[in-house]
Amino acid sequence: MSDEQNEEQSNARLGEQPGEQPGEQPGEQLDREGSEQPAGLSDEQNGELFEVLDREGRYLGIMQRAQVHRTGQWHRSVHVFLFDAEGRLWIQRRAATKDLFPNRWDLSVGEHLRAGESFARGALRGLAEELGLPAVLLEPLGGTRTYCFDDTERGIHDHELQQTFRATWSGTPEADGVEVAALACVDAATLAEWIARAPQEFTPWFLHELAQRPGLGNFAAAMNGHHEPREND
Repeated sequence: MSDEQNEEQSNARLGEQPGEQPGEQPGEQLDREGSEQPAGLSDEQNGELFEVLDREGRYLGIMQRAQVHRTGQWHRSVHVFLFDAEGRLWIQRRAATKDLFPNRWDLSVGEHLRAGESFARGALRGLAEELGLPAVLLEPLGGTRTYCFDDTERGIHDHELQQTFRATWSGTPEADGVEVAALACVDAATLAEWIARAPQEFTPWFLHELAQRPGLGNFAAAMNGHHEPREND
């Protein structure tokens, strides 16, 4: 299945038309004039570019990543829970170079969306870049939700409109060694025991997703009896 077919199928399940972005009215396209990185500038010179939105998902403009996180602008991100054929969950350990929660265990893939990128395309990009996977079928878990992480001391205000997918793949993914330091494949009981014993080893957004997202079956029970991160609504 091609990326385009996967994206259209995933968008249809989300109630979107192919090519539309969440927050648009049917048939309405965002005005992305000027959303591409200016010619002649490297990523380091220009900074990673995010679309910024209001809380309802309406497009406001383009801003560099550092400024988005410094000023608390709403932007989009995507998460993927990747399962193996036996229903076990692949989780990743974040690289030591990460600015937030280095070396902590996280969900299978998490990506900020690039300017003009859909949730489904961002998910497929993350699976390919971080885990070396070809295109897989994505199933949305609920709709777009808001999530905030604020670290006032460090001046980080990460305010996201998040969409989450699940996928199944029978092969063995490979950590890219840059964004992902290691991978583990765990069943629900093992993950529940791990979280109960050492919750500080996981990212807060991973624990939040386990507690809040529908469609995770026994993995949602991993949060039973454990304090979940609070969403700043």
